[in-house]
Amino acid sequence: MSLFTSLEMCAGAGGQALGLEMAGFGHEVLVEIEPPACATLRLNRPEWNVQEQDLRQFNGLPYFGVDLVAGGVPCPPFSKAGKQLGADDERDLFPEALRLVDECRPKAVMLENVRGLLDAVFDDYRNKVEKQLKKLGYVPGWRLLNASDFGVTQLRPRVVFVGIRKDLADGFSWPEPKLITPPTVGELLHDLMQADGWRGADAWREQANTIAPTLVGGSKKHGGPDLGPTRAKKAWASIGVCGMGIANEPPTEFFEGMPRLTTRMAARIQGFPDDWQFYGKKTAAYRQIGNAFPPPVACAVAKQIFKALSVKRLVQVA
Repeated sequence: MSLFTSLEMCAGAGGQALGLEMAGFGHEVLVEIEPPACATLRLNRPEWNVQEQDLRQFNGLPYFGVDLVAGGVPCPPFSKAGKQLGADDERDLFPEALRLVDECRPKAVMLENVRGLLDAVFDDYRNKVEKQLKKLGYVPGWRLLNASDFGVTQLRPRVVFVGIRKDLADGFSWPEPKLITPPTVGELLHDLMQADGWRGADAWREQANTIAPTLVGGSKKHGGPDLGPTRAKKAWASIGVCGMGIANEPPTEFFEGMPRLTTRMAARIQGFPDDWQFYGKKTAAYRQIGNAFPPPVACAVAKQIFKALSVKRLVQVA
């Protein structure tokens, strides 16, 4: 039994949900519209209550009093890779997130999105979100966090929004970056690269001597799984990784050239544990991985929220 409970929206393949679990939260319900992602959640955690439906149709009232409402609402409305339409983008689900907060009245809110949300063009949008949450009794805050500061072998900057109920807000502080440098791509993936006996694995490890570029891709509009646009592919090539696609298997013994990542390698770069399975074929699996919120980052923020909620509980017990 967990001390605190959560409602997870737009749960995807479970990156944030796994981070919350690691921080000590139990899941009352996880809402996700994509069937492969729902299958992934059920595959790894059969006991989780996974609701496969559009968030716009989900009723949060039965979950009134849940401790945390969390999720990663769609990024395209705020991404520089798109048109940054914000509220004018039909995929903008911040209004639905606010509706669920109003229906559930949790002690805390945690939402993740892309760095573009902090651009000046969205100042009014963020102010509107803050104003609505303040009316509901929360102290809001935004922070840009880099995954590499929390042990992930990837920069992956992400904006995290946290709202804490006024009576608990003094107990919350943002997580501090770890002092330990994350492993390089070569160190992190060497065992997977040499799993089929590739003789070039040791030399490749020495070339891949930095953290990974941010994993991108996974869009429904994208034809297949690869590591992103031209600039991203060039960044991967600089550390000896071919970004033109995702491999089915690691390099064989006499492979020559630049290897491609497998979905398992990409998942490890995102901070998923090796026993976390992804449902579906390569394209569906990589889409889930590429869109995930790294579990270690989610865990770091969720631990701070857990502490804030625990202070009030300890006072009540005393």
